[in-house]
Amino acid sequence: MSVNGFAGRVRSREKLVGYWITLDAPPVAERIARLGYDYVVLDGQHGLIGYQGLMTGLLAIDAGAAIGPRPTAGLVRVEANDPTPIGRALDAGATGVIVPLIDTADDVARAVRAAKYPPTGVRSFGPMRASLRIGPVPADSNAQTVVLAMIETPLGLKNVAEICATPGLDGVYVGPSDLGLALGARFPGDPEIEGPFEEALELIARTAQEAGIAAGIHTFDGDSANLRIEQGYTFATVASDLSHLEASAAAHLETARQSFPS
Repeated sequence: MSVNGFAGRVRSREKLVGYWITLDAPPVAERIARLGYDYVVLDGQHGLIGYQGLMTGLLAIDAGAAIGPRPTAGLVRVEANDPTPIGRALDAGATGVIVPLIDTADDVARAVRAAKYPPTGVRSFGPMRASLRIGPVPADSNAQTVVLAMIETPLGLKNVAEICATPGLDGVYVGPSDLGLALGARFPGDPEIEGPFEEALELIARTAQEAGIAAGIHTFDGDSANLRIEQGYTFATVASDLSHLEASAAAHLETARQSFPS
């Protein structure tokens, strides 16, 4: 089956840029989606978003994408590698799922089975909003659903080759904060582990390329996203609504107070 749309772009290792949403604020998701990002991720693991928020957030992404300059897919980082949150995210209309804390190829196989209908997987048939985008036929849904496995643990890094080779996996996704901690960082971004961290990032990108799957990474600004794509990553996410809101507010406050007495 020929697969177009976002799944086809991921599987062809097209260069993509996305954005990360942590707040349950659908008008924000809508405005971000209309900017032209290739995808927008709703964080169901660490974000402040419940299931109702995921559904309305995905609705908002679709609404923004409809009037934006290019197609924008809605993804969900699910809370756990479990059939229930994976199936519910897809039923709510997610084009794909990012699955956290993947340690082994068996973990990936479980995630793929949870995201796919029989005979490929074990997903319970309840197309819900998903049927509006890709149709109610299970085979079509399986073909259009993207599964991304997070590499962020010591075991995940050790087993990255086996993970990347798992059938049905569309790509890996680096969680840099947890990966840094896995390498012995005292805190995210610890400069003392910069060397091993960069070596790990290069290994993950190279291994994914050799396996013929996409490699993505979470970044904190556009410059970092561009750097990682030049390094060999096929997609990069710029994060996030909450951090950018805080940074922008702080910058405006500093500017407004420039004429105040010290």
